[in-house]
Amino acid sequence: MNLVQRLQQKEEKALVQLMELHGDYLLRTAFLLVKDRQVAEEIVQDSFIVAFDKIDQLQHEERLRNWLTMISLNLCRSRMRKWSWKHILVGFEDKFENLEDDEIVNGPEDMLMTLSQNTELYIAIQQLDYKYREVITLHYFNELKVNEISDQLNEKDSTIKTRLSRGRKLLKEILLKGGLKHAE
Repeated sequence: MNLVQRLQQKEEKALVQLMELHGDYLLRTAFLLVKDRQVAEEIVQDSFIVAFDKIDQLQHEERLRNWLTMISLNLCRSRMRKWSWKHILVGFEDKFENLEDDEIVNGPEDMLMTLSQNTELYIAIQQLDYKYREVITLHYFNELKVNEISDQLNEKDSTIKTRLSRGRKLLKEILLKGGLKHAE
């Protein structure tokens, strides 16, 4: 029996396996969109609960990851509608806590360079409007194709391409203002 079938049978071990397979991916996506690790963790947890409850609505087993992403995106959007943008702050401490081990293997100088560039990029992305931040996150961090993003967001391919283009342009402007030379 495959994972989806086990989930349909409401097997709790299958839910744990689902969380292990897709948890980091969904957390990264949610965190980039809502800018708060604790809120992102709550969204991911809620995403798995919704998925477990509504697994029978999944029409194509091979699209499980996309379906989970869509659930998470909808929960992010819902949360964002409830928030006032004034109250969202960029947290620098999280960047130190979330550095991957493979980012530090080349020594402290490389770690500081990576941290500096990642922090600048992260801050720049957070300055984008949600519609641009969303497509940039899905395309560059989650490596989705334009047609996959348009399916998930229920938008035309041309709309996604336009948002990606404008988002990249805005991101470049933000990075150049901040002095990041790699944006040129």
